[in-house]
Amino acid sequence: MANENVGKIKITLKKSVICSNSDVRETVKSLGLGKLQSSAIQAKTPDILGKVRRVQHLIAVEEVK
Repeated sequence: MANENVGKIKITLKKSVICSNSDVRETVKSLGLGKLQSSAIQAKTPDILGKVRRVQHLIAVEEVK
């Protein structure tokens, strides 16, 4: 399967979504993030990378080995 070789990234919510619109809040939630400083490990797929790009001003991303 192609997904076996896909890398992983750790996404951490660094800024609040309180003043953000509902689309941004839903994107953050779909990444598996809830409260501030919460983290989620996701596969590095085009779908996830697009979501990360959409909320890059609120999160920190690092590679997981």
